[in-house]
Amino acid sequence: MILADAAATEAVGRALATVVRVGDAIALFGDLGAGKTTLSRGLLAGLGLMGEAPSPTFAIVQPYAPPEVTVPVAHVDLYRIADPDDAAELGLDDYRADGVLLVEWPERIGAGAWDDALQLFLLATPDGARRLTAKLPPSWEQRWPFP
Repeated sequence: MILADAAATEAVGRALATVVRVGDAIALFGDLGAGKTTLSRGLLAGLGLMGEAPSPTFAIVQPYAPPEVTVPVAHVDLYRIADPDDAAELGLDDYRADGVLLVEWPERIGAGAWDDALQLFLLATPDGARRLTAKLPPSWEQRWPFP
């Protein structure tokens, strides 16, 4: 799917918010500036967050809970994680027990960290658009909101 601009990228996040459920993990892949945080902000806005969500680059984990959002979300940015063992101390899987895990830079902790995650790959194109491809796990095959 081609996303023409930031608004289109945010709209994907908003659409995902209509079908996301407790226990989901969403893994966002892409280079710096590819649109991972923009898509995340769309999802959070779609879940009711008022205002712009900060990037969790320095906090690493930015949790959101009702009434701020309709379902708890842990927005995670693993860019600054140098050693996969450091991520284990964050207890990220615990967030899935009653919420959604939304992870930017999941590759920083190794391949297959969340085999059941919806994997979204964002690639900037020369014309400034973004190419979005998705790897749907079985739990997402019937929920994917795009043709």
